[in-house]
Amino acid sequence: MILAAGPGTRLRPLTNTTPKPMIEIQGAPLIEHQIRWLKQAGICDIVINVHHLAEQLTGYLGSGSQFGVRIKFSRERELLNSGGGIAKALPQLGPHPFLLLNGDIWTNYQFAKLTEQRVTHAHLVLTSIRDDTNRDFAIDQGYVRRLDDVIHHNLTYCGIAVLHPDIFMQCPVEPFSLTKDLIFGLTRQRKVTGEVFTGSWIDIGSPKNLAILKS
Repeated sequence: MILAAGPGTRLRPLTNTTPKPMIEIQGAPLIEHQIRWLKQAGICDIVINVHHLAEQLTGYLGSGSQFGVRIKFSRERELLNSGGGIAKALPQLGPHPFLLLNGDIWTNYQFAKLTEQRVTHAHLVLTSIRDDTNRDFAIDQGYVRRLDDVIHHNLTYCGIAVLHPDIFMQCPVEPFSLTKDLIFGLTRQRKVTGEVFTGSWIDIGSPKNLAILKS
């Protein structure tokens, strides 16, 4: 699943007319690159949630056949945030663990690694960044832990994960945060595994980061 519904408020006025995943990077919309990354990893069935300027995304991507994949859209009448968006899309995602990718991420992460990941709850891809405000996690013996639990928290969530749909079974289809309202609690129960990624990773959600990628 690719999360592509958000309004991209930090990138206004650009995102007033262009949904964030449709911003052109290296000759193509970011989401097209992401779909090709997933296809290269052997992932051919993709669910994309849409809300802000949804018709641009659905019109450009269509069925996904031009990229060699099958795309289904989960349309949100109201913006459901990351957690609610997944909860709404569960019928399209099926009963097995699925890969999740934020629609504003540029990376050279090798997604094929995650196709072999077996999870009962969640597995997160984390990275180290300099911004202290976003250092939400640490890893202890393969398990992800929250900053509430440890002193030396030095990692941030990359917007890349493998999730088991069962963790959403008690979640209402309403706006809520995947990390703050669900994952944080699971980490305290030692139900979230993780890995540290040291390659290229940029969240294009801010003008500064987008400028870095386009320079």
